[in-house]
This record gives sequence, C-alpha cells and structure tokens, in this order.
Amino acid sequence: MPGTGVRTAARILIEVGDGSAFASAGHLASYAGLSPATRASGTSIKGEQPSKRGNKQLKRALFLSAFASLPHPPSRSYYDRKIAQGKRHNQALLCLARRRCDVLFAMLRDGTFYQPPTALAA
Repeated sequence: MPGTGVRTAARILIEVGDGSAFASAGHLASYAGLSPATRASGTSIKGEQPSKRGNKQLKRALFLSAFASLPHPPSRSYYDRKIAQGKRHNQALLCLARRRCDVLFAMLRDGTFYQPPTALAA
C-alpha cells in the first residue's frame, strides 16, 4: 500500500500474521485499537472517542502508514473529506488508518497485493 515502507509492513505482518485470526475487518480494527469507544457511566453517555485499548504497536504502524500515504491522491481525498466534516488532523488520520485497515484485511483475506482504485467509466 502507498505509505507503507519495508519496516512498517514488517511490523504490521508481525502483529497481524496471515489475518486468519480475524473474522472481519472490524475485528482487526478493534484488535488494533482503531474502533471508537463509547464512554458511558449510568445514564451519561459522553460519545465516541479513540480507544485506548488494542495493540499499540499495530495502531502506531497503521497511523504512521496513514500519515505517510497523504501524498497518494485517494488517501488525500479521504483525509480532506474528513477535515471538511469538522474532524481535526489526528482524528482524520485515525479514520484513514481505519480505512486502510479494511484494505489490509481484504488483501490478507484474498491473498492479493494492493490494487489502486480505478475510475469507473460513465
């Protein structure tokens, strides 16, 4: 994937393995700590916040990979869309890392390499 160097890819593969331990991309994101956590106590619900749980090394590798992929046009457009929605820089990067986690899961599940998205003909 764009933005993923040799060292980052090695860290991700060490932490994830072949991906067979995860039933879905959501499970992988939760393991990495990229799924949002609701802070609630009794009837008080404080909303969604970044999770403090999960595999910190994997989360860091995916976050750095997302940051390094910002020059890549599809990643940049997704990041800009999140910024336009009112998210701050780190929040938008976490969203991008979560999306890249979905792509990573699909690549591991299907046993394929990264394929850049193609524009559909009108």
